[in-house]
Amino acid sequence: MPWEHFVLIAIAGLWAGTINTVVGSGTLVTFPVLVTLGYPPVTATTSNAIGLISGSFTGAWGYRHELTGMKAKLIRYGIASLLGAITGAVLLLVLPHTWFEQIVPFLIGFSVLLVVIQPWLTKRMKERRTATESAGPLLYGLIFAVGIYGGYFTAAQGIMLVAVLGLFLSDPLQRLNGIKNVLAAIVNLVAGVLYAFLAPVNWWIVLTIALSSIVGGLLGAKFGRKLPPMALRGLIVVIGIAAIVYMVFFQ
Repeated sequence: MPWEHFVLIAIAGLWAGTINTVVGSGTLVTFPVLVTLGYPPVTATTSNAIGLISGSFTGAWGYRHELTGMKAKLIRYGIASLLGAITGAVLLLVLPHTWFEQIVPFLIGFSVLLVVIQPWLTKRMKERRTATESAGPLLYGLIFAVGIYGGYFTAAQGIMLVAVLGLFLSDPLQRLNGIKNVLAAIVNLVAGVLYAFLAPVNWWIVLTIALSSIVGGLLGAKFGRKLPPMALRGLIVVIGIAAIVYMVFFQ
């Protein structure tokens, strides 16, 4: 790996680990960087997913205090995420790579849209704070569906999870964010293990993102809540749009 690639990927991994812990959508930083540097989209996705596993777990650990007393629920939610992640990862492995390259600009666009409307989603969640987990099967079904998406293409799965959890649970937003970090870590781990054995992977990318995202995950858990959300959201949107333009017009 050229040294300039290492520097750019390390910076992207640091940033992705930080914002994955805080809001999600870190893949919208690392994936466009990898594709712009010339790595194939599928290799960029698999290597990125494996590399971000470490950052996902440090982020989840950083929110452990918000998750006190949640063990039973986390196990149930985690099973739904695990099954979804297996399904999504298998789809990525068995479907033609050309399909992925054609659909990924739309997935990025959908992810960018979620980043844009996140303030509205947060407002809606606050309005439903008196809700209960009465729609249990639907909640688990949606967590499973997000797991499929995360296993296939990880970008913005965190935002999806917070939105889904907020619609059905009355827990405080910080606790929902902690649950999101755990479920995203499960999806990344399951998908990453399958990718490691069955998909094309660049292990130098994995190592670079893994080390830098660990630091990012710790920073996100400690200082992430102090970061200006509008600035983060704006930068993510710009990078996502740039990735779409690059993949549509220059690939």
